[in-house]
Amino acid sequence: MTRSLILFCAALVAASSAAAQYPVRPIRIVLPFGAGSSTDAVMRVLAPPLSAALGQQVVIEPRPGADGAVSALEVTRSAPDGYTLGVGSGGPLAAVPALRKNPPYDVNSDFTPITDIGRYTVFLFVNSAVPATNFQEFVAHVKANPGKLAYGTGNPSGIVAFAQMNALLGLDMLHVPYKSAPLVMPDLLANRVQALMDPPAVALAYVREGKLRALVTTLSRRSPLLPDVPTIHEAGVPQFTISNWMGLIGPARLPREIVDRVNRELGAILRRPDVIAALDKQAFMPNPSTPEQFAAFIREQVQSYGSLLRAAGVQPD
Repeated sequence: MTRSLILFCAALVAASSAAAQYPVRPIRIVLPFGAGSSTDAVMRVLAPPLSAALGQQVVIEPRPGADGAVSALEVTRSAPDGYTLGVGSGGPLAAVPALRKNPPYDVNSDFTPITDIGRYTVFLFVNSAVPATNFQEFVAHVKANPGKLAYGTGNPSGIVAFAQMNALLGLDMLHVPYKSAPLVMPDLLANRVQALMDPPAVALAYVREGKLRALVTTLSRRSPLLPDVPTIHEAGVPQFTISNWMGLIGPARLPREIVDRVNRELGAILRRPDVIAALDKQAFMPNPSTPEQFAAFIREQVQSYGSLLRAAGVQPD
């Protein structure tokens, strides 16, 4: 046996031993969006029980920027040892490849899918000064004032959602991008932008105060948080297909033993009644999966986002 082959075999044995003992130190999960975002809120529900299940602290670290690409790149550059993982969502994993001529990573080869986590409930929020009490009135108002209303987005999923809605309904609104959705809120409340599609974590209190209106939810069923708000399908746009999702990813070549351990523990947590109840308060629906199911879903989303953006006339930068 040659020296190089001996060293290679020794490295494999060492990696296998390390994976079998995983974890022996804290685990970092980087997020594509900022502190206070819905992604941050969901992961702070999941981090304590995941820490308990793995026997090591799970540290949540928001790393917003570049449509989620900053955090995704950090995952790709990390050692495949399970100590740096990331939240993968429609932004960094589906929209970035569709919005960039030269994406900074290859979704199919630079990541290891671990598990689907679930779906956000998303509402279309408008400032209460907008003369529209329902979705149909909002559409009519936008059409009567082409180019005069603005919408804010804090993530690529919001960009894609508005692109599809505007294309389906022939709406002309000004797009104002932000680094994260919470940064939109001051301008939405001040009526400097008039609309936002986002989970209700931040906006719900303002809806109850009458400062904002929720016109539709983009999921296929109504939310118990705002049961009187119809779905966008009920409001007359059954062709709308965008959903906001998130899952857990690691760097490429993450050992299968680590993938299976994290998948098993997080899947069990997402099925716990107390966790489901806590996530329900965040308007988030768990959807744990196998690594293979999540990988297939990501591939489908990459294709879907690209097709939707092209159909909406959005060209890669």
